[in-house]
Amino acid sequence: MLSVIVRSSGGPVEVADVPVPVPGVGQVRVRVGAAAVNPVDFATRSGALHAAGLVPARVVGLGWDVAGVVDAVGADVSFSVGDAVVGLRDRLPTLGTQAEFVVLDASAVARAPRSVSLEAASTLPLGGLTAWQALDLLDLPVGASVLVTGAGGSVGGFAVQLAVARGLRVVAFASGSDEELVRSYGASWVVPRGADVGAAVREVVPGGVDGVVDAAALGVEALDAVRGGGAFVAVLGSATPVALRGIRVANVWIRADGVRLASLVELVDAGAVRLAEPEAVPLADVARVHDEERPWVVRDGVRRRVVLVPPAVGAGRA
Repeated sequence: MLSVIVRSSGGPVEVADVPVPVPGVGQVRVRVGAAAVNPVDFATRSGALHAAGLVPARVVGLGWDVAGVVDAVGADVSFSVGDAVVGLRDRLPTLGTQAEFVVLDASAVARAPRSVSLEAASTLPLGGLTAWQALDLLDLPVGASVLVTGAGGSVGGFAVQLAVARGLRVVAFASGSDEELVRSYGASWVVPRGADVGAAVREVVPGGVDGVVDAAALGVEALDAVRGGGAFVAVLGSATPVALRGIRVANVWIRADGVRLASLVELVDAGAVRLAEPEAVPLADVARVHDEERPWVVRDGVRRRVVLVPPAVGAGRA
C-alpha cells in the first residue's frame, strides 16, 4: 500500500510502498477515504517533534485523522467490515493515517457522521477531541465565560462550538477576516488579533474570563485575560504559562477516545457542530502540501481544510 512517511528528522516527505498492516486483537483496519492535514504533520516533517523527544523512531508515518471504511477486523471488536468510521491515531512511531490503509485500536474509532462526506468527516477527530478534552480540563459551569484563542482554526473553532453547546459564554480571539465565521459558531464577543488581549477581554467581561482555551499558543498574554482563581488550558505544551493569581493551569495531551468521538459525531449530525469544507488533494501531491505548509486554502471565497485522498478510494463516501 501507499503511505506518507518521513525517513529522517527534517527530511522530505515521500509516498512509500509499504506492507498492508494486519489488525490484531481489539483492532480494525480502515480503508482510508480521506486523512486531514494538520500543523503537527508539518512539525513532524520539520524535525521539531524529534528535537522535543516526542518521536523516537527515525522513520515515522504522517497523519492523525482518518475517515474511511472498515475492511478487516481483529477479534473482540464491535465494528464490522463495511462500517463507515472516523478515528484518531495518537501514537507517532506507527504508520499514519495518510495512507491507503491504517490499523487503529477499536477504542479509537467511532461510526462516521451520516450528514457529511468522508472528506469533511476526516477533519473532526484531532481538532474536535483536542477541544473537547481542553474544555473537560477547564471544567467550567454553565453560564461561565471562556476565551478561545485561535478561534478561526481547527481546535479553536471546535472549542467555540463545543463551549456554546455546553452553555458557556465565549469570547473569541481571531483575525478580522474570521470574525463572521467565529460569530456564526456562537461566539458572543470577538477580540481581533493584534489587540491587547487582557485589556480587550476585560472591556467585554469585567474582571476577566473564567477560563481560557489557548489554541493560538499565546501563553502569558492570554493568561492576563483570566480572573484570579480561574482556569487556563494550553493546547501546545511549550506555551503553558506559569500559574499566577491562583489560576489553575493545565495543558492537553491528546488521546484517542472513541466514546467522545462518537459524541462529537452526534453533535455534527444534529447540526450543533459544523465541519470545515474539505479541499481534497491526491495523496501523491503531499510534498506540495508540505512545501506550502498550509492546512487551509481559500477557494471561491470559502476557507477550506486540506485533506489527502488515496488513489484507490477517490472522493466521496465509499
